[in-house]
Amino acid sequence: MSKVSMHAVSAPVFVGNLNNLTAMLSKAEQQAKAKGYDPSVLLSQRLAPDMFPLTRQIQIACDQAKGCVARLAGHPPEAMEDTETTFAELHARIKKVLAIVESYKPEQFEGSETREITIKIPNMELKFSGLDYVNQWAMPNFYFHITMAYAILRHNGIELGKRDFLMS
Repeated sequence: MSKVSMHAVSAPVFVGNLNNLTAMLSKAEQQAKAKGYDPSVLLSQRLAPDMFPLTRQIQIACDQAKGCVARLAGHPPEAMEDTETTFAELHARIKKVLAIVESYKPEQFEGSETREITIKIPNMELKFSGLDYVNQWAMPNFYFHITMAYAILRHNGIELGKRDFLMS
């Protein structure tokens, strides 16, 4: 029976989807300019009053990607300030996170499927095996925030489709 690589089920997935997110942000900028309005208005948009705006959705997706690979490799995630206020700064954040994710090698993930991963959230601490962490926490959160970014852009008239979400 062949063993699935924890690196293979995480790092390349993050890389591909972060590249798709970059392409969607670029399309949003271009389309807003072509329609004659300042693209920066999109950055504060949200789907509902109690949801995070586009900028925060992107920051959290990035945090999930860099946090996951670091934890699986047995390292603390690199801290990043959430100070992005422009498309250029969001592109730079995604580029930095891509470099972090790509810096981890498959051998650093050896045995991570059973490594205990602890996540601290307000008023709670969650413990997972590495495999459960990827499947039940990191990937669902990553996809949720990328999907919300996509939905915010679509809701605001940016012409994106399923193909944009799935492949850059």
